[in-house]
Amino acid sequence: MKLTGGQVVARALREYGVEYVAGVPGHGIWSLFDAFLQEGSEIPFIQVMHEQSAVHMADGYFRACGKPMACSTSVGPGAANTIIGLATAYTDSTAVFYVSGSPQTYMQGHGTMQEIERRQDNAFPRITEQVTKRAWQAHSVRTLPSIMHRAFSEMLTGRPGPVHVEVPMDVQVEAEEVTIHPLDKRLPVGVAYPDPKAIEAAAKVLLSARRPVIVAGGGAITANATQELTALAEKLGAAVSITWNGKGAIAEDNELFIGAVGQTGTTCGNQITASADVVVSVGCRFTDWSASSYAKGVSFSFPPGKLIHIDLDPREIGKTYPTEVGIVSDAKIALGQLLEAIGDADAAALRDRNADFHADVHKAKADWRAQVEPRESSRETPFTSQRPLVALRKVLPRDGIVVVGSGNTQGSVKQSFPVYEPRTHLTSGSYSPMGWAVPAAMGAKLACPEKKVVAIVGDGDFMMSLPEMGTAVMNGINVVFLVLNNQGYMSIRGGQRKFMGRHIASEFNRHAGNGEPYSADLTATAKAFGLEAWKVEKDEDLESTLEKALNTDGPTLVEVIVSRDAAGPFATGWWDFPSPAYYEKEQEAYAEMRAKEQML
Repeated sequence: MKLTGGQVVARALREYGVEYVAGVPGHGIWSLFDAFLQEGSEIPFIQVMHEQSAVHMADGYFRACGKPMACSTSVGPGAANTIIGLATAYTDSTAVFYVSGSPQTYMQGHGTMQEIERRQDNAFPRITEQVTKRAWQAHSVRTLPSIMHRAFSEMLTGRPGPVHVEVPMDVQVEAEEVTIHPLDKRLPVGVAYPDPKAIEAAAKVLLSARRPVIVAGGGAITANATQELTALAEKLGAAVSITWNGKGAIAEDNELFIGAVGQTGTTCGNQITASADVVVSVGCRFTDWSASSYAKGVSFSFPPGKLIHIDLDPREIGKTYPTEVGIVSDAKIALGQLLEAIGDADAAALRDRNADFHADVHKAKADWRAQVEPRESSRETPFTSQRPLVALRKVLPRDGIVVVGSGNTQGSVKQSFPVYEPRTHLTSGSYSPMGWAVPAAMGAKLACPEKKVVAIVGDGDFMMSLPEMGTAVMNGINVVFLVLNNQGYMSIRGGQRKFMGRHIASEFNRHAGNGEPYSADLTATAKAFGLEAWKVEKDEDLESTLEKALNTDGPTLVEVIVSRDAAGPFATGWWDFPSPAYYEKEQEAYAEMRAKEQML
């Protein structure tokens, strides 16, 4: 069949199951975009207001349903605007297909069409190589079918991640006799199975445990391993803690759930996990946030604790902590085989032997509830950031999806918003850019149109993608945007005050005026975009307004005024942030914790 390069990309995306493309048009890509209107290659196109949002939308789509969405931009600045989105997907291991234009093959090297070429001709793919699993440049139509199926294989197999395909402007329009390669004939079959000896060794270690803990990372959800993870925890009587991206790997009303580990984990999550004699890590790469900057005894204690590390990527095993048993495998398969390797009688004996551990877990959870409950039940206004979360949980269905921004909101949701099913809590746990949650929530809604979807963001985060309100209205994407407005970057202010005793550039104030707090009228702004919107300042209005927003046909915004001074999560772990030398009182305490770090 004779197809242009643009048709090859569009037809392959459609045949490979892609249901949406998001992006911004431009002269460097409009010929390829035109192919989405051609018979046989039609795919609905979501026009966003900023290229970064297109990648975040595709990212949220994959996290919600496990299937890829495509995004596309022009050349030059439009292409460069995708880097934050690609880096976010790369660090969190989410599959995103990104296609961009580039100058004509015969023009490259002359600085045309916004080309970067002083060190290398057409150098933009050298940039995306650092934030994708792989980047390709198509030099002819004839090579494109092969590139497309290889890109999908790279994106979806092994550890998922974003890929980039660059199609020069002449290749977009030229036609060749080509065949779209069937994806099912090109993808490898099956998943990675563990070494039986590793499973046997891990089972032996687990049966010796007195304080077993399972740590669920994002890999547990990507592998659809939550059922096996819960079953193993219940069989062993193991407590389960989670990382940011692992939230949802076990229902949080399960009695074995102990909350998150890390700097903004729960006290019980950190205490119980740090005291474990055996830890089973499932799809967790031990970032500094989740490991309290590796300070021994805060979130983890290796040694004397023994680590069974399950990960699909062998590079993660042993990277930070020594392992008793390293298992390179699909998490679902590895957990299933561990379940089979541990007999029921042995598991029952293990549970009975560890009654004192279960008592410790129960007490630690009760202590945490006593600490956090006053903020969650507070009726003061402006609100704590926890109080609106409690209200939302009451009215959001159990399978409703929350997509969470960065900063105080992210930590508060981790601590105070229980979730019960996988892929119902989405957040950028590693790169954590502001501006991610709003478009990612729209992607999640496109992926799961039957579910309620709420983006929970602070006002600073929200304003970085505020123009996407127009995208939601134009495309009828029924997302609730819950904006917790505390008039500034309060998580940054809190850190500045903690480590330096003062703050700079983190409050939104009238700096050129009387110094009073400043906020745009976000409710009025949302209405100007065409959303139904409400501002909530009274406690009695919280639940009813959120319920109204959830039941409105169309995108909505609820602005909740929260306190600047009672707005953040509890910092229950530690994060390695040195203070300037002239803050002498901070140096001794910092040096003491720094000495406990284990990553080296």
